[in-house]
Amino acid sequence: MNAVGEPADFRGKVAVVTGASAGIGAGFARHAASLGMKLVLADIAADRLAAVADELRAAGAEAEDVVTDVADPASVEALAKRAAARFGTVDMLVNNAGIMAMGWSWEIPADRWDAALRVNIGGYVNVLRAFVPRMLAQGTPGWILQVSSVGGLFPSPLMAPYSVTKFGTLALTESLHHELSMRQAPIQVSVVLPDSVQSEIFRTAAEGDGTLPEARAFNEALQRRADTVGISAREHARRVFEQVAQGRYWVTAQPESVDLGLPARTEMILGRENPVLRMDV
Repeated sequence: MNAVGEPADFRGKVAVVTGASAGIGAGFARHAASLGMKLVLADIAADRLAAVADELRAAGAEAEDVVTDVADPASVEALAKRAAARFGTVDMLVNNAGIMAMGWSWEIPADRWDAALRVNIGGYVNVLRAFVPRMLAQGTPGWILQVSSVGGLFPSPLMAPYSVTKFGTLALTESLHHELSMRQAPIQVSVVLPDSVQSEIFRTAAEGDGTLPEARAFNEALQRRADTVGISAREHARRVFEQVAQGRYWVTAQPESVDLGLPARTEMILGRENPVLRMDV
């Protein structure tokens, strides 16, 4: 909320979105453009990223696309410098880039584990290290959106690297919230908890993990759920931006998934009970 209690107005603000070439990230980019925001879009997939940026520019948006490897601190620093050179300031940071790895936790190859940790955790840290000092120096109101997942609340079998990193994002985001509050910085921090959103994340994971038989059926079931009951990435972004504009820390575009599963999980922890796998959350 702003000083008079009205929802924030994002028109004319500059947003940096990582993982912007597809899925949730592209949804954020498209919705932000529809709100009149100026955009710096980052992703490692150069062709897909250029296609999204060209689409938005053709529709009249101001958009800069910067090929970026979030796991590389120098690449992220170059992104921050490009954003500053193009627009001068950054008002909103959307930390979204992430990858999936599937299989038995002890059989997922070391390089796949390492990639998930470097991108999903290290990448978020690199982005914060590059942009938070600049946002603090501006001294102007801003927003940081850290994309976790309902998987950050409910750990899943056969996708341990994803669960580990999304739990880690919750901790990182809450620490960041407290730290910026201690600094009395005018920067709102929000953690975003997507559930099932229409995207190619599970198909991409299957391609990256080859033919791991133990994960294939689980992967296909999750992709079918995304295709059939998931909301669109654009609708997800609309709901997220609406809640961020209201000043919320916990941003749940699909709150039913959290509301259904969290009470039972909390009771399980308080009762020191053994975990039971639930497939309905």
